[in-house]
Amino acid sequence: MDLDQYIRFLMALVFVVALIMVVAWVMRRAGMAGGTVRGRTRQRRLSVVETLPIDAKRRLILVRRDDREHLILLGANGDLLVDSAPAGGFDSALAGTDAGPAETGALGSEAR
Repeated sequence: MDLDQYIRFLMALVFVVALIMVVAWVMRRAGMAGGTVRGRTRQRRLSVVETLPIDAKRRLILVRRDDREHLILLGANGDLLVDSAPAGGFDSALAGTDAGPAETGALGSEAR
């Protein structure tokens, strides 16, 4: 190979790397990049907490919105809201049952 071919190869490589960087910068500025965008002080209100595939066509998704969690069943025939609870759902409910039978008497029935 001649020196001419090496220089062409190097210039093409630099061009492709620069093109990739420019496209990545444009996508980030347009808000199409995944993950969090730096520089925003606003906290996200919506997040996917967990996903569980049931079979090839259905899956359960736990979505947190503000201070609530929503369990959604996504399927081929449509979407279905299965349950909606305050954030922490099962964790806070289990913490309340550890108190013992004397403490959960009247308060436990009124809280529901």
